[in-house]
Parts: sequence; structure tokens; C-alpha cells
Amino acid sequence: MSDKLLLVAGFLGALTATTAGTAWADAAQMSFFVTSVGKGDGANLGGLDGADAHCAALAKAAGSAKTTWRAYLSTTAPQGEAGVNARDRIGKGPWQNVKGVVVANSVDELHSDKTNVTKETALTEKGEVIKGRGDEPNEHDMLTGSDPQGMYSTAGGDTTCKNWTSNGEGSAIVGHHDRIGLKDTRHMTSWNSSHGSAGCSQEALVKTGGAGHFYCFAAE
Repeated sequence: MSDKLLLVAGFLGALTATTAGTAWADAAQMSFFVTSVGKGDGANLGGLDGADAHCAALAKAAGSAKTTWRAYLSTTAPQGEAGVNARDRIGKGPWQNVKGVVVANSVDELHSDKTNVTKETALTEKGEVIKGRGDEPNEHDMLTGSDPQGMYSTAGGDTTCKNWTSNGEGSAIVGHHDRIGLKDTRHMTSWNSSHGSAGCSQEALVKTGGAGHFYCFAAE
């Protein structure tokens, strides 16, 4: 091999190593992502513990150095007792995606007009973009069970698919990661609280534009 070819080969090798190192570093520092796949059983996530474990497993497989992961999900309690707020589960921030883009610096910023959760930033743990409205299939519905401020809903009825244990009857509040709705209103374009799902089965989630995805935050 000529000296020129050796030089080119060495440059390409170094470039590949640098690119791989950068990707690994980004994954290691990642503190926010959308699940690349749901649990596969509709909105039955095994409760909050099952959802948190799913976040942790996906993050670990992607090379994250973070170990404490929380699913952005709220739950309700019977007889009017206080439920669990998604916003109270996810730590203090800041949070960044696998590419190092910060989506919010604090809980308050996350739930304000300053939030940077969009289709382009709400990436999976692998750095993939989740399909949104206009794509085939549309999967922009993110399970949250929350109101716009990240709190459990007081609207009445089932808003969390029986606290993330139902794959049949019930409904769950979802948000739109792409911030696009049937109507251009703040409610319909909310990243965390747009509408209720058609049901809790995998088929029902697909029917209203979802696939069982949800948000994961590092709570460290």
C-alpha cells in the first residue's frame, strides 16, 4: 500500500473512532429520551415500576451512564386521594437528548412555553426520530396520564389505563411529541397532555396515533 493510501486509511480510521467516541459520550450523558419501543402490551406497562425498568433497560443498552430512570407518567388514587405527578418523579434537570441538545433546564421550564420538546429533539435512546403526524404510521401519541403541568388528571374517569396495568378497557391521556394536533391549539399541540387514547390495547393506541411510546428522564 502506498504512503498516500496509508495516510487516507489512517485518517478514516481516526475519523471513525472519533465519531464512535462522540456517539458513546452523548449516550453516556443522555438524560432524556423517548422509548424506541413500547412494552408491546398496550398501556399495560407493569405499573410505574415496570415503566421505569423499561426506561432503564433501554438506556443501559444504548450506553447511558445514568442509572436512575423514571418514566414520565402520572397515576391516580381511589376515593379522591392524591395521585402521583409525573413532574415529581423525574428529578430537577437539566435534561438532554442523546445528541446533547437540552430539552429543559428545570421542571418549571419543562412545563412552560420555553420547553424544547419537539419532534426533532424528542429522540429515542438510539438517536432516532419518532414518526409524527404526516408520517406513516403516525406514532406521535406519548403516554403520560398527565395534565399540561405534569400532574395527575382530576378530569374524572380513567386517564392512566388503570395506572398502567390495563391492556383493554380504559383510556390514557397522551401528549404529542411533534407538537401537532388536529387543531392548532395549545391543548392539542401539547407535548404532554393532548387527548385521551381510544383504549388501552395496542390496537387502540395505534388507532389514535400512537404505539405505546413514553418519555424517560434521568432523575439523578
